[in-house]
Amino acid sequence: LSSPQGPLAYPQSVQELSTPSPPGGRPAGHLSVISKLCYSIGGFPNQAASSAAAFYLQLFLLDVARIPAAQASLVLFLGKLLGAAADPAAGFIISRSPWTALGRLTPWILGCAPFLALTYFFLWFLPAIGRLRGLWYGAFYGLFQALSTVSPFLAAWCLPTAPWASGLGMTMEMAGTLTGATVHGLIVAGTHWGMLRGHLVTARFPQSQLYMIAAGVIAGTYPLCTALLALGTREEDGDCGWGVSFFQGLGQTLQHQPYQKLVASFLFISVAVQVQQSYLVLFCTHAASLHSHVQSLVLLVLVAAVLSTPFWEWFLQRVGKKAAAYGIGAMVPSALLLAAAPTVPVAYTMAFVSGTSIAVASLLPWSMLPDIVDDFRLHKLPLKGLETIFYSSYVFFTKLSGAGALGISTLSLEFAGYEPGSCKQSDKVVITLKVLIGAVPTSMVLIGLGILSVYPITEQRRQETAHRLDVLRWAPASIGL
Repeated sequence: LSSPQGPLAYPQSVQELSTPSPPGGRPAGHLSVISKLCYSIGGFPNQAASSAAAFYLQLFLLDVARIPAAQASLVLFLGKLLGAAADPAAGFIISRSPWTALGRLTPWILGCAPFLALTYFFLWFLPAIGRLRGLWYGAFYGLFQALSTVSPFLAAWCLPTAPWASGLGMTMEMAGTLTGATVHGLIVAGTHWGMLRGHLVTARFPQSQLYMIAAGVIAGTYPLCTALLALGTREEDGDCGWGVSFFQGLGQTLQHQPYQKLVASFLFISVAVQVQQSYLVLFCTHAASLHSHVQSLVLLVLVAAVLSTPFWEWFLQRVGKKAAAYGIGAMVPSALLLAAAPTVPVAYTMAFVSGTSIAVASLLPWSMLPDIVDDFRLHKLPLKGLETIFYSSYVFFTKLSGAGALGISTLSLEFAGYEPGSCKQSDKVVITLKVLIGAVPTSMVLIGLGILSVYPITEQRRQETAHRLDVLRWAPASIGL
């Protein structure tokens, strides 16, 4: 559930995908169940690919491609950085795209899909170029991050009333997240977790071929799901643009105090989630005797996150959002315990607790951002395109922080003396992995929760804001009557 994009619930965007309205039938813009399903399934490939990369890419770069840890850190950093830069760039380019026979957004969606599939496949390909492999993976990871940012950005613009409220979209995202890591892990199982007593047990197929098969399976979902999205939905023309430029709007949103505190808090929390996910497989492989349990642990993290999501949605509505935030704190003792005592029972307990914490960490910011938008509208200016600026800038900053964190943490393995492809690492590497899986997520979560504790929008303030906006919204109508 470490999706870089998050739930794509941009309210009030400027385009919509809909089915043709029958004469005398439902109004234009209303989505049938089939259209909602086709729209929702369009996000499945990105979630599957991002989930697989989050858990397994680092291990692939270090132990299969065998590039130095310093180069791997640059690959991860530059890739995430390009993904972050693609957010505002996508908004700028798309808002100025002309209307075509297929619509304004559909050509972009269809055009990105084959390149996404190819870049994802070649990201797991093992080229025979020796020392230049770092450049190969840096180029394709950067392209993948940029294109996978553009694709959901397009989808987010497509609906003023996104189907996430009905549960279809969130269900598809969860299915993609669970499927990606599970399928990838099952295919490559045995190539790493067979490391027993310092020897690598050979598999039926070479490591590189198994990774390519896994990549091909997930890459194949891009053209299939994109075709369903294009065939099952229809884009309608509408006004496209923002009331102000993106950078003018960004400057105004960054001055809003609740937004500052939310972004600062989840910068640290998202870093904790990304670091823990990225190093779980490496830690189990090289710093603990958990080789044969890696796939089960990854699956348990994802299943726990998926199954706990409905509970956290209920908790957010009934108890409050700031109270739900402290559910993220459960990650702290579990991470420390795993680093200190990496036994099988502790590992499975940590995986379950971390999964539930990741679920609330993924849901909470997207639940709180609409409250910030309403608060901004009430106290400042009701600008057109405001939601897009808030959401895209939040994604930009979280990706930027993730780029720095993953780049620096992977570089620490280089300083510790990590040997790519080696079955047994030095004690310094083991200690470094323990710090990365335990101390780093713990400190990041505690700092994030500390900032979130002074977040000013309480449940009472949120309800008052919603009531005052309703009054302002209905005031012109009542005067007209």
